[in-house]
Amino acid sequence: MYYNEGSVVSRELVREHLLENLLGAKSPHSLLVASRDDGTVVGLAAITLVFSLVEPAADKRRHCQLKELYVRSSERSQGFGRALMSRVARYALENCCHRIDWPVKASNAKGISFYESLGAERVVERLSYRISEPSMSQLASES
Repeated sequence: MYYNEGSVVSRELVREHLLENLLGAKSPHSLLVASRDDGTVVGLAAITLVFSLVEPAADKRRHCQLKELYVRSSERSQGFGRALMSRVARYALENCCHRIDWPVKASNAKGISFYESLGAERVVERLSYRISEPSMSQLASES
């Protein structure tokens, strides 16, 4: 996978994660897949519909959040990523969303170039934050 390049994860662990988490009954995600004509899956997009509490206007209250976009490295630049993003856009429109948002690593130059080729624009007024252990446990223990 792009973000974990060099990591080794068993197919069984990936399958278990997909079935129990991404496709599980409590998952907020929808999973779209891209496949070759022979049925071999070559890519996926995990998306979620997000509803705003602070933006009640119809054109801002609902958006589609792209959580993951992945195409096998051997299948990139063959149109699968664009096809997935086209399907994500249709899904968003079918669900009355007026935008699609997603994070991207600043170091992912190829991804950024790909997204911009779709017409996506960088959102300069937003920053991304993360809290991890041990700060997360410390925060959770506060009253």
